[in-house]
Amino acid sequence: MSDAPVTFAGCPRPTAPLGVGTWAWGDKATWGMGGYDTELTEGRIAEAWAASLAAGVTLINTAEVYGGGESERIIGRLLAADPSARSRVVLATKFIPLPQKLNVKGALRSALLASVERLGVERVDLYQIHGPVSLRSKAALADALAAVVDEGLTSAVGVSNYSSGEMQRIHDTLARAGVPLASNQIELSLLRRRPETVGLLAECRRLGVVPLAYSPLGQGRLTGKYSAAQPPPGSRTFSTHPMEEVDRVVAVLRRLGQAHDRTPAQVALRWIIEKGAVPIPGAKSAEQATQNAGALGWSLPPGDVAALDAAALEGTRTLRQRIWQHG
Repeated sequence: MSDAPVTFAGCPRPTAPLGVGTWAWGDKATWGMGGYDTELTEGRIAEAWAASLAAGVTLINTAEVYGGGESERIIGRLLAADPSARSRVVLATKFIPLPQKLNVKGALRSALLASVERLGVERVDLYQIHGPVSLRSKAALADALAAVVDEGLTSAVGVSNYSSGEMQRIHDTLARAGVPLASNQIELSLLRRRPETVGLLAECRRLGVVPLAYSPLGQGRLTGKYSAAQPPPGSRTFSTHPMEEVDRVVAVLRRLGQAHDRTPAQVALRWIIEKGAVPIPGAKSAEQATQNAGALGWSLPPGDVAALDAAALEGTRTLRQRIWQHG
């Protein structure tokens, strides 16, 4: 698998096959209870931003609900401080179709306008439905997405946590409106290989949909920072497995990483890239951003990919994961 630039259908601006998830940027409500890095200042975020862009990592993924819009505001301030960055950055954000949003076309448009204002831009590059659970039909959601493309508020549109069948339905409905489905944001990692084993990645390839992989490091579990003896904070409940099982996966990552002079995290991210997906790990410092970028510029040979496949955990698909998506 090469590091050829990724282009989302409908979006003219290409990006490297690696992005930045900004869930933690300003979202203290979610990352509280001991899980939020109290040293994550806006200055550190700015350093992570600069290091990411310097490394060619230009896909920035956010959402209206991250910090009640604060993640988008932070990105807006970063863009305002360096307007030239806008020509390089691929901005992706999301709309959450809550049950009370019955007029989903109007609600989605209003939400996108609010996101655009917080980001300080005229349009976003990728606008996504933040989960498949909605009181409205896939046709209604597709109609709402097509309308904001036609209005020029976004270049491309995507979904999150959609199954193969759900993705097919919204893809076909959008196609009738002349709008391609660009992406499907899913939880994919060596702690949750399920999207591959159930055929979702293959269906993405067939439809020309780019899979974006959130929680690609299992909320830090695959970095080697944690272990059964030193578990992660209790608030980090996604990608949860007994740490003894995680330790076995990390042992394989360490062994392969030594052979390639890479860290366990870089090998874990590279495995996702080799699968044809785009990982969007978080970056809370310049060091983390630079480490993440070390997943680019090299390849895992087939034998190493097979060894990681054998070590990977299947993972589960919970209701919460179907409703929410992070990254």
